Amino acid sequence: MNVPPLRSEKPALVWLRRDLRLNDQAALAAALNAHQQVHLAFVFDRSILDPLPRSDRRVDFIHRSLCDIDRQLRDHGGALWVVQGQPEDEIPRLAHRLGIGAVFANRDYEPAAIERDRRVETALTGAGCGWVSCKDQVIFEQDEVLTQDGRSFSVFTPYKRAWLKRFDARMLAAHPVELDLRIAPVPPTDCRMPSLDELGFEPTDLDLLGVQAGETGARNRVEDFTARMGRYQANRDFPALKGPSYLSVHLRFGTVSIRTLARLAWQAIESDPAASDGAQTWLSELIWREFYFQILWHHPRVVQGAFKPEYDRIQWEDDESRFQAWCEGRTGYPLVDAAMLQLEQSGYMHNRLRMVTASFLTKDLGIDWRKGEAWFARKLIDFDLAANNGGWQWAASSGCDAQPWFRIFNPVTQSERFDAQGRFIRRYLPQLSRLSDRSIHSPWTTPPIELQAAGIRIGENYPKPIVDHDLARRRTLEPYGVVRKND
Repeated sequence: MNVPPLRSEKPALVWLRRDLRLNDQAALAAALNAHQQVHLAFVFDRSILDPLPRSDRRVDFIHRSLCDIDRQLRDHGGALWVVQGQPEDEIPRLAHRLGIGAVFANRDYEPAAIERDRRVETALTGAGCGWVSCKDQVIFEQDEVLTQDGRSFSVFTPYKRAWLKRFDARMLAAHPVELDLRIAPVPPTDCRMPSLDELGFEPTDLDLLGVQAGETGARNRVEDFTARMGRYQANRDFPALKGPSYLSVHLRFGTVSIRTLARLAWQAIESDPAASDGAQTWLSELIWREFYFQILWHHPRVVQGAFKPEYDRIQWEDDESRFQAWCEGRTGYPLVDAAMLQLEQSGYMHNRLRMVTASFLTKDLGIDWRKGEAWFARKLIDFDLAANNGGWQWAASSGCDAQPWFRIFNPVTQSERFDAQGRFIRRYLPQLSRLSDRSIHSPWTTPPIELQAAGIRIGENYPKPIVDHDLARRRTLEPYGVVRKND
């Protein structure tokens, strides 16, 4: 006979961060298993919020997701505690107020978050309150996948092989969460969800963009992607097609669990031949995500510097006018410009185009990858430090990549290959819509008579290229010479 574990009479507090859901939630499941009653809380960290513009899609997404959680908790007689301030102050204060026995949280792997949690744990334990951290946002974390000699991986392909070798489908089992009567009751007058305006923000265009927050939004995205996962490998590189999963923002804020998505891929690989190729490619992308998490965990210095330290010797161009042209989609290269306008208008950029635009900034313009990384961090709804940093360092050849440093994406050939009919370009650059499929990739090479017929005046209603790609490629090799000497 299995005897259930004794549950503490003191309530637990589950501190939500990158896990804005109530289902398959490791910290919540652990707290419900160990305590008779559970409270849930979220802290709007003012040190993060205060520098942001008043209109921020990420804050709006988080707020909507929290409102969804609060509604579910109120159906069970509880409510979500939402406070503003510094977590090291607010979590211990709330724990004391509610008579909490232990605070449960899912682990975060960003250096600043690790330090934040250390301060919170110190304050809690000093006040006699427990601290329990759980693995939730990855399948494998920290030191769970290492080389045979016990080191962290620095190249993706061998990491993926080791990941798959260690993987067992049982790891995808959901953490059971049964709220029932063990959500601690909260008087409505004591706990109220602040409005966006009270937080200092205003509603954004998420509805217009079709971005639905919360677990409901995540479930709808999962259902949509499940129906087309089999075409993922074939379609994912073409920005005019509905190829990506569009689940990145839900993974970022934890409105869906990584186990749900990996299980979706694994089941298709095992039992659906028609979807197997797409599912394998999708699973590989999820493993890329974990690869960058373990890089950040083992090498937190990448937040400020190159993973390969010798690349910090590169002398980058200090050309603010060209950087602004890149940010605003005025480079004269249509695919690059359309991608940057997609980012500005939607807070999203297709993954293939993230590589193209990053390569253009670093290899064509010779501008420091850190400036591009910071711009993406400011604009992307799905911004994730590990993936953003890893992707930018990959493009700059300073990161975890087995390819040579002289790999440079040609923005014209990328456009011709992945947007052959110019459908994506026409969507964001309507002034080029009358150009032929052949000419739209490089308008400056188009015969004047065709430009005139299309209403294009290079340098007026569409810019001249700010750099010649072939010349830029040769010039890029020069600053990389400090690296080449050590190859």
